Amino acid sequence: MLRQTGRVDPIERLGSREVYRNNWMTVREDDIRRPDGSTGIYGVVDKPDYALVIPLDGDRLHLVEQYRYPLGLRRWEFPQGTAPGLAELDPLELAARELREETGLVAGSLTDLGLLDVAPGMSSQRGRVYLATELVEGPHEREHEEQDMRTAWFSRDEFEKMIARGEITDAQSIAAYGLLLLHER
Repeated sequence: MLRQTGRVDPIERLGSREVYRNNWMTVREDDIRRPDGSTGIYGVVDKPDYALVIPLDGDRLHLVEQYRYPLGLRRWEFPQGTAPGLAELDPLELAARELREETGLVAGSLTDLGLLDVAPGMSSQRGRVYLATELVEGPHEREHEEQDMRTAWFSRDEFEKMIARGEITDAQSIAAYGLLLLHER
C-alpha cells in the first residue's frame, strides 16, 4: 500500500473486521503482515476527525469543563468535537459548529493552527486546531451528552498554571496551546 509520501507501508493489512460500533466510534481488528513476513493483529479505534477551537479574547481563553466518564473526573479543556453519527464535516465548518454548540460563541475569524493526531498507536482520529477571535457571545446549543458542561474565561497565566498543577490534562488542549504559541512567534 502506498502512502502520500510515496513510501511503501512497512505493515501490510491482510484483512479487517469490525468488532464494535456505536454513534461515536468503531473498533476494528486487522490481520497484518510485518516486513519480516510474520503475521499478527492490530486493534484500531476509528473515529471521525475532530475540530478543536481556542477562543481567545485579548489575554483570555474560553474553556469548557465536563465530566469525562472514562477518567471519572471533570476536566477543563478547549471546545472540541466531531460531527454526530460518525459523519465527516469540513473542518472549518465543524470548528464553528463546536464553538457555538459548546460555548455560544461565534467567531468573526477562525485561523487554522495545525493538525494533531490523537493517539496514532491505536486510533485513526486526527484533528484540526483553530484560533477563534472577534468573538460574539450568544446561547449555547449543547448536545444531550453535554448537559453538565460549564464554561469560563481564564487568563493565559491562569491557564498555564492550571496545566502545571495538573488541573488541565487534556492532551489535545495542551498540544493545541503549543500550536498557538508557535503561531504567535
